[in-house]
Amino acid sequence: MILYHTSDREIRNPDIHHGRKNADFGCGFYLTPDRDFSCRWAGDNAVVNEYELDEAGLEIHRFTRSPEWFQYIFNNRRAKDSLSADVVIGPIANDTIFDTLGIMSSGYLKPENALKLLMIGPEYTQVAIKTEKAAEQLCFIRSDRIERMDGEQQKSEQDAYQEAFALEMGRILEE
Repeated sequence: MILYHTSDREIRNPDIHHGRKNADFGCGFYLTPDRDFSCRWAGDNAVVNEYELDEAGLEIHRFTRSPEWFQYIFNNRRAKDSLSADVVIGPIANDTIFDTLGIMSSGYLKPENALKLLMIGPEYTQVAIKTEKAAEQLCFIRSDRIERMDGEQQKSEQDAYQEAFALEMGRILEE
């Protein structure tokens, strides 16, 4: 599996312990199989690192946008990782997850409605390398310096997302 990680530098030896413990899939080294999506994270002087993951012998858990995925992210946002997989693959939660989970935790939003809100927008895949075993099977291929993505394209996508989110929230409030 070919994977990409954008950073401000070349990363030949990823550190699975460096990331946030309350990320979507818990602590780990995050990548994506979508190079174009990886470039979205580009800041000034960004570097896209390319790797190949040898999946042989690894315990890999794959999620789709589903109640199970939502619950796993909900738990991880509270630093309560419940999986023992070497690698976790699945959708990235949209940018409103903190607000959505906060509203749900306050009792103003039912879990099934929170899931509806998290389903809005395009689906991008993330891959979290969670164990040293998996990190050892992640082989660095190369790195390329890239330019920041066109801000107009990002703004247009964000505007479309905000509009869809507002429409769904209106439907939920009418229920």
